[in-house]
Amino acid sequence: MPNRLADATSPYLLQHADNPVDWWAWEPAAFEEARRRDVPVFLSVGYSSCHWCHVMAHESFEDAGTAAYMNEHFVNIKVDREERPDVDAVYMEAVQAATGQGGWPMSVFMTPDAEPFYFGTYFPPEARHGMPSFAEILDGVSTAWTERRDEVGEVAGKIVRDLSSRTLAYGGQGVPGEEELMQALLGLTREYDDRSGGFGGAPKFPPSMALEFLLRHHARTGAEGALQMAADTCEAMARGGIYDQLGGGFARYSVDRAWVVPHFEKMLYDNALLCRVYAHLWRATRSDLARRVALETADFMVRELRTAEGGFSSALDADSDDGTGKHVEGAYYVWTPAQLAEVLGEEDARYAARYFGVTEEGTFEEGSSVLQLPQDAGPADADRIASIRERLLAARDRRERPGRDDKVVAAWNGLAIAALAETGAYFDRPDLVARATEAADLLLRLHMDDSARLTRTSKDGHAGTNDGVLEDYADVAEGYLALAAVTGEGVWLEFAGFLLDVVLDRFRAEGGAFYDTAHDAETLIRRPQDPTDNATPSGWTAAAGALLSYAAHTGSEAHRTAAEGALGVVRALGPRAPRYIGWGLAVAEALLDGPREVAVVGDRDDAAARELHRTALLGTAPGAVVAFGPADAEEFPLLADRSLVGGAPAAYVCRHFTCDAPTTDPEALARALSGPREK
Repeated sequence: MPNRLADATSPYLLQHADNPVDWWAWEPAAFEEARRRDVPVFLSVGYSSCHWCHVMAHESFEDAGTAAYMNEHFVNIKVDREERPDVDAVYMEAVQAATGQGGWPMSVFMTPDAEPFYFGTYFPPEARHGMPSFAEILDGVSTAWTERRDEVGEVAGKIVRDLSSRTLAYGGQGVPGEEELMQALLGLTREYDDRSGGFGGAPKFPPSMALEFLLRHHARTGAEGALQMAADTCEAMARGGIYDQLGGGFARYSVDRAWVVPHFEKMLYDNALLCRVYAHLWRATRSDLARRVALETADFMVRELRTAEGGFSSALDADSDDGTGKHVEGAYYVWTPAQLAEVLGEEDARYAARYFGVTEEGTFEEGSSVLQLPQDAGPADADRIASIRERLLAARDRRERPGRDDKVVAAWNGLAIAALAETGAYFDRPDLVARATEAADLLLRLHMDDSARLTRTSKDGHAGTNDGVLEDYADVAEGYLALAAVTGEGVWLEFAGFLLDVVLDRFRAEGGAFYDTAHDAETLIRRPQDPTDNATPSGWTAAAGALLSYAAHTGSEAHRTAAEGALGVVRALGPRAPRYIGWGLAVAEALLDGPREVAVVGDRDDAAARELHRTALLGTAPGAVVAFGPADAEEFPLLADRSLVGGAPAAYVCRHFTCDAPTTDPEALARALSGPREK
C-alpha cells in the first residue's frame, strides 16, 4: 500500500512511495508527530539519479523488517535535495563538520525540534569495511534516545550552536583586482593535471566554472597558458568516457583521473554549463572539436531532457536493466567486442573497437568498455565512422533506457536557456534559440508569480510547492539576459530586472553578502549561506554576475554596487581556493573589463544589421552585454540616443556608457571585442 509520498510531485519521493517505510515529506506535521510520540526523526536526503540512494533503498527501505523497526522507533522524513536545497545544505554542513565528508544518500538523526545529533551517508545492510550496519545504527540511536536523552540533547544543542555561530564576512571587502586574479590563475596552474587535463586527482569533476574563468582571463589579458589549460581540459573530457561518444552529453564525473570511466548519471546542469563552455571555447579558437561537442551537447539536452511543456528535465539515471532483469550502472552505455560484432559485423566491429577503445579486457566492469575517442578518423573514414555511429546508436536505443527525473528546476533551466540561446546564435541554429525561448516562457508562465517570486520546481505542467532559492533567481536572470542579447527582445531584460529586484530585496545580507534563502523563507536551524561553487555556480556569485550584466545594460548604479559588494568573497577566496569559486572569478574578469556594452542599431530584418549583431555576440570580451534593435528602442537603454550611420546599421562599443566611435564594419567590431581591452 502506498505511503504518504504517493501524492508527491518529486520523482525521487515517488520512487519511495511504495516502500514499507511510513515516510513523511518535510513538513511541520512530521515534527509534531515526533513530539507526540516522543521519538527522534530520521531524515534521508537524496535525489532520483543517485546510484547509492537506489542501493540503500533496495537494501534497507524496501526491507519489511527494517521498515517495521524504523516505523516503530522513528518518524521518517524523505527529502529530494533538488527540491529543497536549503534543507540539504544545512544538514550537509552538519554532516561534513561531524564526519569530515558528505554525500548522498544523507542520513541524519535529529530531535523533534529538527536539531541533528547523529549523521552519516550510506549505511549497508550488514557491517562491512569498518562500517556498521544500518540496523545497528538504528538500534544504537534508539537506545541513546531512550536511555541517554540528556546526552543526546547536549550533543544536538552544541551542534546547533556551532552551526549558528558560523558567519561569513566576505562581502564588501573590495572588488578583486589584477593581483587576486593572477594568484587565482597560479593556484589553478599548481593544481592542473598536465597529463589528463582538469584539476586534482580522482574522482574528477568537469571544472565548468573554472574553465569559464580561464577563457575570460585569456580574453582580457592574452595569457596563453590560461587558454591552453582550458582547451586541453576540454579536449581530454571530449575524448574520454565521461562524454557520450554516440549520443552526446556529459556524465556527472569520472571515477578516474583520465576521464575514462564515468559515474553515468547525466545532469541538466552539467550539460548546460559545459555546452556553454565549449561554445565559448569555439568562439575563442574556432576549434572543430569544440563546435561539435557544443552542438552535440545542445542536441542531447533537447532530445533527451526536454519535457512536453517545453522545459528541461533534471537528470537521467546512471542505472538501467542490463538485459537480465538486473539494474546495473552504465548498462545502457557500455560495449563488449562481441556486442559490437553483433551490431556491425566482424570487420566493422574490429575497426570500431580500435576507434572507440573497446578491448577484450574492458575498461569498465565484466569485460565491458566505455566508448572513448583517442583520435579522430581521417577524412577517408568519415563516412564509415558516421555509419558505425548510426548503427550503434540505433542498437543502443533498443536497450532499456535509464530513468529520467522529469521535474523542471528553475535554476538549471536558466543555465540551459543561456547555453542553448548562445549556441544557437553562434552556429546559426535558430531551432536551439527557439527551444531556449520556450523554456524561458515556461518559467515565466508556471514558475513566476505577479510579484516575480519564483517556484523552484514543476512537473508535468504543475508548479511545485517549494519557494525558489537564490540560485533560481540568479540563474533564471542569467538565462533571460542571454536570451535578450541573442533575440533582441527586450522583454527578457525586463523580466531579469524583476527577478534581480527580488534578489536585492529578499536575499541580501549585510556588507554585500547574500543568503541562499529569502528573509521570509522557512526558518531552519541555520539560514544557509555558501558563496562557493559546487556542481553549479553558487547563488551568491551567480547573483553577482547577473547583477553586473543588468547594470551594464541599464546603467543602474544600485545593481552594479550590489555586484561589486558580492565580489568581496572572490577577493578573499579566489587566491586560496580558485577551483571552488570559478564563477566568481569569471564575473570578476567581466568587472575588470568593464564589462563592455555593445549597442547594435538596425532593423532586425536587415542582413547587415544581423551580421553586426552576430559579430557582437561572437566577441570574446569578458561578460560583454549586447543590445540589438532599431534606434531608440525603448526596451534597451543601451539603444537610447543611438542612430544609424549614413543610413547604415551601426555598432557602438561602450564602457560605463562612454562609447567609442560607431562602426558599420563587422571586422572592425570584431577587433574591438576580441583581445585585451586597450587601456
